[in-house]
Amino acid sequence: MKIKIGIGILAFFTLMALLGPLLITADPAATSDAGLRGPSAGHWLGTTQSGQDILTQIVYGARVSMGVGLLSAVIATVVAVVVGLAGGYFGGAVDEVLSVLTNIFLVLPALPLIIVLAGYLPQRGVGSVAVVIAVTGWAWGARVLRAQTLSVRRRDFVQAARAGGEGAFRIIFFEILPVLLPVIATSFLATVVGAILAEAGLSFLGLADLSTVSWGSMLYFAQNGQALLIGAWWWFIPPGLCIALIGTGLALVNFGIDEIANPRLRTIKVPRKARRVPREARV
Repeated sequence: MKIKIGIGILAFFTLMALLGPLLITADPAATSDAGLRGPSAGHWLGTTQSGQDILTQIVYGARVSMGVGLLSAVIATVVAVVVGLAGGYFGGAVDEVLSVLTNIFLVLPALPLIIVLAGYLPQRGVGSVAVVIAVTGWAWGARVLRAQTLSVRRRDFVQAARAGGEGAFRIIFFEILPVLLPVIATSFLATVVGAILAEAGLSFLGLADLSTVSWGSMLYFAQNGQALLIGAWWWFIPPGLCIALIGTGLALVNFGIDEIANPRLRTIKVPRKARRVPREARV
């Protein structure tokens, strides 16, 4: 049930990001005289202080926020897979060097490091922000994959592959990697959530490209326009709610994958007949 609800939420936002701009052709940055208008028939989610349509910004901002999250997660997951599998399989000096590098990134506080790196970016486009977020988000996944690889490499099928003369590259990517796919999927989804939140945080602080409409930049301009103080709830609640919903959807899919990979986490439904207590036992 969890994974179905999560997939439904993700499907909704994915369709919004892909098909929304084709259905709503208005410019999200276009201003008008209808400033700070609440939800109405003309503007379903109201307008900003400059008269920009919030629904249009929500639809176009989905592409940027989700794009940054996916790109960051892909980069971070690739780095985590390479570092985690290489360290766990080879061991020795390779494992020690990679473990020290991973521990350094685990110890460093992520958000302050992202803020510092983003402050030195010559260009604050979507790709640059995604790379900065990925640099700080790969270490946790690498640590988990290393621990799993240390366990898997001792199994019989890996030992048989070694005895059969298979090379290290083939063993890692064709024998061990398929076993760790549920762990990699869990790490990927968690990284997507963290990346979307990090992008929103950078935009809210004014460290991202504010000329590009995203859910985070909408919150930035809502905060600068004092939307909370003037009671313009329609200005900041929709982007915040979108971020919360997509995070919930990703978390539900993540929980569903965990239950599939680990049967002990599944909830066993007791039939109604079994719940009924016999009259003799009620005494």
